[in-house]
Amino acid sequence: GLMWTADGWRVLEYNCRFGDPETQAIVTRLESDLFPALLAAAQGDLAGQVLSWTADASACICLTSKGYPGEYETGSIIRGVRLAAEMPGVTVFHAGTARNEQGVLASAGGRVLNVVATGPTHAEALRRAYEACDLIDYTGKTLRRDIGRNLTGAGEGA
Repeated sequence: GLMWTADGWRVLEYNCRFGDPETQAIVTRLESDLFPALLAAAQGDLAGQVLSWTADASACICLTSKGYPGEYETGSIIRGVRLAAEMPGVTVFHAGTARNEQGVLASAGGRVLNVVATGPTHAEALRRAYEACDLIDYTGKTLRRDIGRNLTGAGEGA
């Protein structure tokens, strides 16, 4: 993880695993099949493995439960996921969701959904991601509106 400061870029963490939002933002840009590369890695022989990537930018916005990462409530009915997922260049990943007793999609964790969008520019990927997030609704839905702002030069309301 990186953060832009008054002194330039600073490393916050090294993520050496397939963490949810970090990986989801990257894997959506993968054009080749990931399975052969994962199998080769598990077998300890990556020779000859080549992955191809789209030139598109990507952005991931996490939708959380109010109060996350502290105490939060679960069980809120989630609407609009299908509409968001049908948008061009958008993928919605479930993190803390479950079907309730009536079979309806509901929040079941602090990090509820990760909305990833791709586009020809960072600004377009962010625009699509936030547009998709706005189609999803549930009680206590929380998201940050400043994701990617420094990368795109976008200001308030981006």
